Amino acid sequence: MADALSELLSTRDWLLADGATGTNLFNMGLNSGDNPELWNVERQDDIRELYRGPIEAGSDIFLTNTFGGNAGRLTLHQLQDRVEELNRAGAEIGRDLADRSGRKVIVAGSMGPTGEVMAPLGALTHDRAVEMFEEQAEGLKAGGVDVLWIETISAPEEYRAAAEAARRVGLPWCGTMSFDTAGRTMMGTTSADMTRIVGKMEAQPVAFGANCGVGASDLLRTVLGFVEAGAPLPVIAKGNAGIPKYVDGHIHYDGTPQVMADYAALARDCGARIIGGCCGTTPEHLVAMREALETRPRGDTPTLAQIEETLGGFSSAQDGTGDAADQPRRERRGRRRG
Repeated sequence: MADALSELLSTRDWLLADGATGTNLFNMGLNSGDNPELWNVERQDDIRELYRGPIEAGSDIFLTNTFGGNAGRLTLHQLQDRVEELNRAGAEIGRDLADRSGRKVIVAGSMGPTGEVMAPLGALTHDRAVEMFEEQAEGLKAGGVDVLWIETISAPEEYRAAAEAARRVGLPWCGTMSFDTAGRTMMGTTSADMTRIVGKMEAQPVAFGANCGVGASDLLRTVLGFVEAGAPLPVIAKGNAGIPKYVDGHIHYDGTPQVMADYAALARDCGARIIGGCCGTTPEHLVAMREALETRPRGDTPTLAQIEETLGGFSSAQDGTGDAADQPRRERRGRRRG
């Protein structure tokens, strides 16, 4: 039997994912250094408000407040013995709201990186990483998520470990990496590399792609890289709402709802089928994104120049996949999709 996300994808050309978790929690009073997952049990009304935002804005998918819910990250707050509890609680709140929404809304169990460096560069072994992700995934499964959502990963080894954990608990999964260093992840993976990695996986994700990173322009260049490399599965685009700036003691992202509406339409035209926001993206942005996806006709695949003109410049001259790292990627010509 097909999973809920695959079924929804089979009926739609695109799906709208949610926006930021951290940004919106900080807007609700979370302090720097506080543990967000603890709010799943101590401030459940606030977590309901967090989830209600994207649901009411029209998102088809929203992520649980469990990004740092693995033992590695929770150890920083002496909460490593509460992995199952905090993940299950975060998922249960989401499941309840999704079921009450009156439409099909996918609850995605967020699983971020462990915060440790994988062997051989670091001390984290494959088996230990799988164990940590599996423990978290079991809590999310118990809470009723539809799919596991592995996100903001930099190392292929950690991506594979999280995927193995998803397979062990018997849940479908999606996985995104963060490309923030001249078109590469922190550990050097390019969009073409990731496409090859996903294509060779025994237990493949429902969808794969990119989230966070530098800015929306860079993220769309990465999406084009997935498509050009022959993406075998639906592509995810979850870009930040502009560039972070320090304003009056707080981090502020400068992307307006109009900018994110432009980004959403361009992401669709680049080939993404699951489109959302990451850092800085609020429900107000999501409303504008949904309207753009519903009302703007599909266009040709945008060129890099068109992306730059609409969303601003790229952070680097190339996307890491050319023959020479210091050479700009060739310009893509627009072409009709669909």
